[in-house]
Amino acid sequence: MPCRYVIDKEQKLILSVGWDRVSSLEIQEHRNQLAGDPEFNPDFDQLVDGTAVTGLDVSMDDAKLIASATVFSPVSRRAFVASNLLILGVTRMMETYAHIGKGREQVKVFHDRNEAMKWLGLQTLPTIVTR
Repeated sequence: MPCRYVIDKEQKLILSVGWDRVSSLEIQEHRNQLAGDPEFNPDFDQLVDGTAVTGLDVSMDDAKLIASATVFSPVSRRAFVASNLLILGVTRMMETYAHIGKGREQVKVFHDRNEAMKWLGLQTLPTIVTR
């Protein structure tokens, strides 16, 4: 699965990283794995780094479902970072669905990782090994 995460209890942060092509099924599996992790805290913030994602196999219906079903609490801030314009567009659409569906104003999409970190109040990110 081209998705991994690390939980940083000290920073109250979950860093999720994706790479290559990512499908809606893989996103859901990643979410389920995260929710089942005994160290998971739904109040933690999340940074999803999709800068290495080359494509998304996500339909419009999948995007709505993914955006509306979350394992995070309303106080959690969730930042999504993408550099590919297509990926950025799909994640912005999901951001809109999240705001419309549940009023989650704590979800924001960024083109720049440093801006996302600033919004989350982070100085550093935990290390995560991918691939």
